[in-house]
Amino acid sequence: MTLLRMEIVMKNMTLLQVASACNGRIVGAYDVNLEINGVVVDSRKIEQNFLFIATVGERVDGHNFINTAFDQGAIAAVCEKVPDGVKGPCILVDNSFEALKQIATWYRSQLSIKVVGITGSVGKTSTKEFISSVLEQKYHVLKTEGNFNNEIGLPLTILKIKDYHEIAVLEMGISDFGEMHRLSKIAKPDLCVITNIGQCHLENLGSREGILKAKSEIFDFMSEDGSVCINGDDDMLSTIKEVKGKKPIKFGIHPSNDVAATDITTHGLFGSSCSIHINENELLHDQANMTNQILHADIPLPGEHMILNALAATAVGTLLQLSADEIVAGIRAVKPVGGRSNIIKKNNHTIIDDCYNANPVSMKSAIDLLGKADTRKVAILGDMFELGEKEKELHKEVGEYAAVEVDVLICVGALSRNMYDGAVQEIKNPSHPCRVEYYETRDEMLVHLDQMIKTNDTILVKASHGMKFEEVVRYLGE
Repeated sequence: MTLLRMEIVMKNMTLLQVASACNGRIVGAYDVNLEINGVVVDSRKIEQNFLFIATVGERVDGHNFINTAFDQGAIAAVCEKVPDGVKGPCILVDNSFEALKQIATWYRSQLSIKVVGITGSVGKTSTKEFISSVLEQKYHVLKTEGNFNNEIGLPLTILKIKDYHEIAVLEMGISDFGEMHRLSKIAKPDLCVITNIGQCHLENLGSREGILKAKSEIFDFMSEDGSVCINGDDDMLSTIKEVKGKKPIKFGIHPSNDVAATDITTHGLFGSSCSIHINENELLHDQANMTNQILHADIPLPGEHMILNALAATAVGTLLQLSADEIVAGIRAVKPVGGRSNIIKKNNHTIIDDCYNANPVSMKSAIDLLGKADTRKVAILGDMFELGEKEKELHKEVGEYAAVEVDVLICVGALSRNMYDGAVQEIKNPSHPCRVEYYETRDEMLVHLDQMIKTNDTILVKASHGMKFEEVVRYLGE
């Protein structure tokens, strides 16, 4: 099989096998051995010989686009009802979303590829980027794209794996108990990485203890000889002593970790450098050439959390037999992701685009990053969602924290009124005076933004995704 063919044909994916995997019934007289090249739930992404899974969403019913999918080259459709005058074979199922997960679960089970599963309250995406960049120095890697980390996105990512891929790096995000159990069943990870236990999704998970319990469901379907890498500096994660008979590998700044950092030098908004120590550990014994080594790493993205990401990538790279040179090169090659600590120089401003999502821990980390700027510091902060009954208190804490660190704090959104109140309370006796403004909506704030921004300002933009603060980044860029 040529590389070109491996790129377009999925492994052992025929109409008959798909129907069997999801307990579906093939409707129509067609060749059941037709090979499928890809799987999508969006008819606009159909390519030749793709399988279209028609799902019923809140606003759009995919069943209305089945014939459009066939016109665009679909080989078949998985659906809950067969439309009149259908133009191709259909696999009839009770629930299309469940069918998607069943197909992905079956597909994963027949693959020999190594899977790295990444979860945690904060930093999943940036950790995924570091680990992928390191592993790409030696392997063909498939990684999660965008925010495809839930019970729809994860199966679709797994269904992109082709024969030539050697490792998949999968981001796994949840908001309630049981979700990670289901994701783990689909992904069957060989290595599990947990970044931290913060204060995300408290509305459903109740407490940090609840978050730890929910995230730990990633171990439920981990391979029996799998390994776990955790942030050893996190107080909750450090309570994990053993998983499936093996101690977890700990990464972190503290020298007691299995993979630790010293001699950290910050370069402001342009990253940092450090020495990474791979300490002697029975779980790393196969890499005799790596244990007790010191790697000198240049980390191109700013913030202490990026150092932790580099340490996580070093732990995973070591377990998967990469050399010291390959790990260092992979860390150096990491690129920023839009909306996540992405530094943009434009129109005589420096913009820290961190608007993809927010919670109290990531807010404070972003404010710390802004504090490294040597210019006037402006923070445009919006509402943080899904924080549960302590949401007002947690917003207030962020306001108090920001008021000490920045020159201008602009609070936006109904919940952020509490952020404003906390900041105002903090600056009553300021050692570092901070201008604090409040706007109920993003659009109202944008009307006044020009009056608050000065040439050469460094501007942090951060809020939960639902606040759509990418519009603020776009406005500043224009």
